[in-house]
Amino acid sequence: MAPKPKAKATSATTAAISIEDLFANLNRHIQRSEYEQAVKVSDQLLAAAPGDEDAIRCKVVALVKADCIDEALAAIKKASVDLSFFKAYCLYRQNKLAEALQSLKGKEGSTESMLLESQILYRLGKMGASVDIYQMLPKSTIDSLEINLVAGLVSAGRTSEVQGTLDSLRVKATSSFELAYNTACSLIEREQYKEAEQLLLIGQETLMEENLADDDVEIELAPIAVQIAYVQQILGNTQEAVASYTDLIKRNFADESSLAVAVNNLIAIKGPKDVSDGLRKLDKLIEKSDGPEKFQLARGLDLKLSQKQREAIYTNRVLLLLHSNKMDQARELVGALPGIFPGSLMPVLLQAAVHVRENKAAKAEEILGQYADKFPDRSKVILLSRAQVAAAAGHPQIAADSLAKIPDIQHKPATVATIVSLKERAGDIDGADAVFDSAVKWWSNAMTEDNKLNTIMQEAAAFKLRHGRKEEAAHLYEQLVKSHGSIEALVGLIQTAAYGDIEKAEAYEKQLKPLPGLKAIDVDSLEKTSGAKNTEKGPNGGATETYEAKSKDKAKKKRKRKPKYPKGFDPTNPGPPPDPERWLPKRERSSYRPKRKDKRAAQIRGSQGAVAKEAASSSDTKSNQPANPKGASQNAGTVQSKGSSKSSRKKLRK
Repeated sequence: MAPKPKAKATSATTAAISIEDLFANLNRHIQRSEYEQAVKVSDQLLAAAPGDEDAIRCKVVALVKADCIDEALAAIKKASVDLSFFKAYCLYRQNKLAEALQSLKGKEGSTESMLLESQILYRLGKMGASVDIYQMLPKSTIDSLEINLVAGLVSAGRTSEVQGTLDSLRVKATSSFELAYNTACSLIEREQYKEAEQLLLIGQETLMEENLADDDVEIELAPIAVQIAYVQQILGNTQEAVASYTDLIKRNFADESSLAVAVNNLIAIKGPKDVSDGLRKLDKLIEKSDGPEKFQLARGLDLKLSQKQREAIYTNRVLLLLHSNKMDQARELVGALPGIFPGSLMPVLLQAAVHVRENKAAKAEEILGQYADKFPDRSKVILLSRAQVAAAAGHPQIAADSLAKIPDIQHKPATVATIVSLKERAGDIDGADAVFDSAVKWWSNAMTEDNKLNTIMQEAAAFKLRHGRKEEAAHLYEQLVKSHGSIEALVGLIQTAAYGDIEKAEAYEKQLKPLPGLKAIDVDSLEKTSGAKNTEKGPNGGATETYEAKSKDKAKKKRKRKPKYPKGFDPTNPGPPPDPERWLPKRERSSYRPKRKDKRAAQIRGSQGAVAKEAASSSDTKSNQPANPKGASQNAGTVQSKGSSKSSRKKLRK
């Protein structure tokens, strides 16, 4: 029994040495990026030293690096230490963003947690909050902070802050191809396409100068190539853009996200010209899922594309389904979009498009109206769409009411003209008049450089005059004459005042400048004349009469020539008139008579016995034949009769 304690001491020493060796092996595998081997060594360490915190962390990190996210989450749940940051990252990788954000609570102070939180918010579409966290991060401790910061600003719609951010960080946009690409995206959002194209080309050259493998260069060049093609597409160089997209798709060197964007943009350029090819390509990008959302993008594109890009792919597929009249598939996909893009306008617009395609415009108007009432702060595009649908469906009052609910554009001249026209079509003259009155009042109080009061008042006065509201029209014209001195307004004022106040009209008429060339005309004597004769004349009056007189004189001077007759024809004794049917075919003339058939062809010649045999054989044949159609029996008889007539003619000739 004495050796037992010694044996225990020896095994403890061996275990201690083996743990050190295992950690050394683990470190070596991690440095060589051999993550699967690192996981195995971590399991050996945990078997030798259960609950070792370093071994658990190394195993979780190795599983994450090996893209074994489910196994990493299982290891985190079994661990006895706090690994909430790693759990949040794994949930972020699984696109469970709300759970990931919840797991980060209480860990917001560290730099790693702030970076992860900003990425989660970016993926959730909360770009402003993501950028705010980036701006709070210490700039000296994070490499390439400016790249993610500029990307966040672009996605948040704050492109005007990009150049100021680069200046504050003392970084040039051409310092790296990633930063050049992100800065070019901000220029595209600001519609500075030429500058964006130049910056993308510079970023392309910067990437080529870096020491990367050819395959890596091709992969990194793909996003830049797609963005250059997009700029060409926007600038109207469609052929160059199509060639770039097609070449990128054929080479298949691009990453999945760039390839998906290229396919989508190429389909957008072609439109409904090749619906089947577009649907076939989009079928490779969208697939059905077993989850609650029913549809998802293939190959993990949901994690790689922004919400705007994913919306474009789903929208194009719905539109192609509508063009191909596949209504069941379109309804199924549109029904799933509110769960995929909660809070987005696009699912509502697509749902209305499906109803319009099904000739259910009233249903589309109802859906759009309900959404606009529920979310008035996001209703501008919805109301514009509702107005378009209603106007196309012949519902002008609904279209006018929809436009009137948009305060941003309500008093613009184009909107006022559209609402007035729609109300006129609906027969609401009072409502149209109220729109003009409201617009005149708004522009009278507007403190803008480009004031449209003159235009609005001119159109309002013409409208009132057209609908018999002469006093109001005269008041507007008089204001225009006093404030702007408009000749058109003065003419309108004279025309309006002439209906009721002749003296006032004559007083304003004196302000009109005399027309050139009318000084020699005495208006009083012209009024006393009887006026022009009511004769058939052209639109130019006397000019046409003079022209007709000249043409008559010319007609009188023409010399009549004697007609030429054929030789031997005496015009005094022309003889009988020619046959009026001489040019018709003989069969169509009234004098035509068809030739009579030769009755002798039916006579039978020969001995009497031979005739009896032929008659008997023919009667037997007819009785055995089945009943043929009428046309068939007639055709057979015709052939037979022709043959008998020929034979009879030969015998007669002999």
